[in-house]
Formats: sequence, structure tokens, C-alpha cells
Amino acid sequence: MKGVLNETTQTVHKHLIGRSEYQTECGATTHLSPDQLRIVSVESSLANASVTKCGRCFTDAGGY
Repeated sequence: MKGVLNETTQTVHKHLIGRSEYQTECGATTHLSPDQLRIVSVESSLANASVTKCGRCFTDAGGY
């Protein structure tokens, strides 16, 4: 699954398919510069201990 990594907060969000390159399901990245974001594989990005899942995009992340 593709995700959008906010490199400032080290949070991975679900990529909103069919929308702009960095748009996410929760909308939390709409105000950010593309320089702060990167398209990643959700699974491989979570291998990094400092990366967390967005609680609004992923139900298993605990929510907000």
C-alpha cells in the first residue's frame, strides 16, 4: 500500500488514490509543502522505529 510520509513529524498517512500526488485520506497534508512529503510504501516505512501511522487514516493506529 502506498502512503504519504510527513518527513517533519515522521507520520505516514494513507494516500488518497486518484487525487493529487500527496493528498491523504485524512487531509492532514493539504497545507504542507511538497518538500515536506514523500510517497512511500507503508509497510517499509514502518520498519523505521521513528515512523508512526496516522490515527485518522489507520484504524489500528489508535485514532485521535
